[in-house]
Amino acid sequence: MKLKDILYRVELIDIVGTTDREVNDLHFDSRKVKRGDMFIAVVGTQADGHLFISNAIEKGASTIVCEHFPNQLAENVTYICVKNTAVSLGILAANFYQNPSENLKLIGITGTNGKTTTTTLLYELSEKLGFKSVLISTIKIKIHSEEIPSTHTTPDILEINRILSEAVKTGCEYAFMEVSSHGIDQHRIAGLKFTGAGFTNITHDHLDYHHTFKNYIEVKKKFFDDLSSKAFAVTNLDDRNGLVMLQNTPAKKLSYALKTQADFKGKVIENQFHGMQLRFNDKEFWTTLVGTFNASNLLLVYAISQMLGWKDEEVLTSLSFLTNVAGRFETFTTANGIVAIVDYAHTPDALENVIDTIQNIRTRNEKLLVVVGCGGDRDKTKRPEMAHAAVSKADQTIFTSDNPRSENPDEILEDMIKGVQPQYYNRYLKITDRREAIKTAFQLANKGDIILIAGKGHETYQEIKGTKYPFDDLQIAMETANNLNK
Repeated sequence: MKLKDILYRVELIDIVGTTDREVNDLHFDSRKVKRGDMFIAVVGTQADGHLFISNAIEKGASTIVCEHFPNQLAENVTYICVKNTAVSLGILAANFYQNPSENLKLIGITGTNGKTTTTTLLYELSEKLGFKSVLISTIKIKIHSEEIPSTHTTPDILEINRILSEAVKTGCEYAFMEVSSHGIDQHRIAGLKFTGAGFTNITHDHLDYHHTFKNYIEVKKKFFDDLSSKAFAVTNLDDRNGLVMLQNTPAKKLSYALKTQADFKGKVIENQFHGMQLRFNDKEFWTTLVGTFNASNLLLVYAISQMLGWKDEEVLTSLSFLTNVAGRFETFTTANGIVAIVDYAHTPDALENVIDTIQNIRTRNEKLLVVVGCGGDRDKTKRPEMAHAAVSKADQTIFTSDNPRSENPDEILEDMIKGVQPQYYNRYLKITDRREAIKTAFQLANKGDIILIAGKGHETYQEIKGTKYPFDDLQIAMETANNLNK
């Protein structure tokens, strides 16, 4: 594509060189640059792309986009100076890939918990209704029926536009995408045109990155502030910050809630380990999903489906057939009658929600055992809160390793134990080895007891000192149960 066409709508400060030249590809990683490509010098959280401009030129870059020109300018290279390279990257990417988000109905879901479930359910629902759709989530990226591996909650903006461009070529009509606070803050959704946005909730998380809860809220809110007046925004009134998200959005404002009046009102009629009876806007249906948090996620899915103009009866019928998302309240019963649940809950609020769901279903004639840890190199302030959420609500808690990453797992556990109050000292064990912790939970459990293994959910690895080792909570739980029954 011609450089002058790629620069459409980019806020330019200065240009040195010709814009009447072809650009083969765009990169913000100098290692990927080939002859005739554009290199965008993004100032990232880990490195400043301006330090790699000379590397990019050596590899054949013909165009450099930067926030300040280097001291020496190479011949036959066009230099573009912009105010913010991260923001410009989004616009450049959209132009390069023919603005695919304008040719799809793109729905973004943000919030601390429920993003993956809601986007996946929207995707599954749309496909059941006969629409070709694309899913961009933590667990997977799917273009209609083709699956692509996913490495981040929100991929970089070049990758997003490439995926959406492919989706348009495939004939997709809808796109459902998780929008993380990191993605918003790092401009990884810049240049995208959203048809609608949904807010699930906001609770204590990512303060290692955002520093304060106020900053975290403001970043989430920015997503809604930047929507167009032609878009719609649906918020959760059951969350005390739900209305904050809509304060300054020019989009059409809508709400959903289980506990209060809203545009889309839901109620849990019956809640069992094998499913729920729900009422949405005076219409009842059965779902195999479990828990109030899933009722809320389904209600957001329903609200968005109505905003997209999908037929009410067909939507409710199809919702009945949707199943659990991988690693979200996945349940199995062992041969000797122990109920095991694997869930991704890795924030205090998510853990409380899952345990409360179990408490609402159980008879209290059985024990609830919780196996839980906290990730390394992440928000340390939530560790004692996670521990308190577990020990104050479960009969027995086993604190164990999650993904310690570069940290000492025993030190992470000590951080958690600081949240255990004296009256709960007899309710917990500390077993650093996660496999051994899961095994111990099954050894302590009797017929009818419930084991919740929380924190990793769909993940199939454990990250220790920079290495990812195979580790699947569900698989290991099943193997452990089978071995103990032999």
